[in-house]
Amino acid sequence: MPHISAHINVSEVMKVGQSMADLRGLVQGLIHRNAATEQGEQLAVFRALDGRAYVVDAYCPHLGANLAVGGHVVGNCIECPFHGWQFRGEDGKCITIPYAEKVPDFAKIKTWPSCEINGMLFVWYHCDGVDPMWDVPEQKEITSKEWVYHGQTEHFVNVHIQEIPENGADIAHLNAVHASAILNGSDLRYIRSKLWDFVKHTWKAEWQPEPEPNNHCAQMLVKHALTVFGKHFSLLDVNVTAKQVGPGLVFLIFEHEFLGRGIILHTVTPVEPLLQQVIHEIYYQKNMPAIIPKFILKAECIQFERDITIWNNKQYLAKPLLVKEDSAIQRYRRWYAQFYSEKSKRFTFQKDGLDW
Repeated sequence: MPHISAHINVSEVMKVGQSMADLRGLVQGLIHRNAATEQGEQLAVFRALDGRAYVVDAYCPHLGANLAVGGHVVGNCIECPFHGWQFRGEDGKCITIPYAEKVPDFAKIKTWPSCEINGMLFVWYHCDGVDPMWDVPEQKEITSKEWVYHGQTEHFVNVHIQEIPENGADIAHLNAVHASAILNGSDLRYIRSKLWDFVKHTWKAEWQPEPEPNNHCAQMLVKHALTVFGKHFSLLDVNVTAKQVGPGLVFLIFEHEFLGRGIILHTVTPVEPLLQQVIHEIYYQKNMPAIIPKFILKAECIQFERDITIWNNKQYLAKPLLVKEDSAIQRYRRWYAQFYSEKSKRFTFQKDGLDW
């Protein structure tokens, strides 16, 4: 996703990443306008008559009309609603100007490298203009339809982009924030309510970066157990493998002895420097009752919203006070540093003339 880190003195635009758009409603001839500005860019996504999805800059280079608002798909081109200029999705070349004798060779619009996989469209962003350096892995169970879609959640989080996936390396927070029963809800003021105190989630986890050639990936292994009145119910044990790909895509694969297997695709897309759009999509075995994945997604949503409360009200610390048990956080930050560039733009707050 295109990613922005945006804190005073250390803020910069992410070097690389992918942007995500849901493809289920993107049929041939339809233009999809990104719901939000991503990495400061407005993009238009359309599916041409050749069946391919294309991503281009939203604004026509002629007089600045937004191609995604009132534009049309004509063959494999997107047509500007203002003057009818047509731009080819493959390379952005303008091929038709209805009132001009000749189309200038330099008349074109920027196109963005993209790929369709796992029911999503991913767009490559690199602040230095470097071509894609890795591929998004295919989840074969989604492609084969062995796992089917069962819904999604969407949240907007006011936080530095790095802090959301960093939770995977923050092992200690699991039992501090997520041990309380999900029946206590997401409001941190009430998660220690005595009403459901007899139900506890326990977590064991470890985080590790992956070696070359997958050094852009990291993996977290989580073992979840549930105790009721202090008694462990092994039938409710769940193993989760969380594979992070790049700065903002995580595959959360669930495995349960009786309830089967499935995945939550977790994507983080910057909307503004300190505003992230987070989407969780769940796919699950098609031979399992729909109530199972829907319950898992609801439980994930409750737990995630506990984190959101903290993220929305915390401060990013470039040099946090850590103990040795927090070593995974430091390793995570060293790993994540690869997604920044010396040429990245920096986000600063203007202070002149406004004292608080």
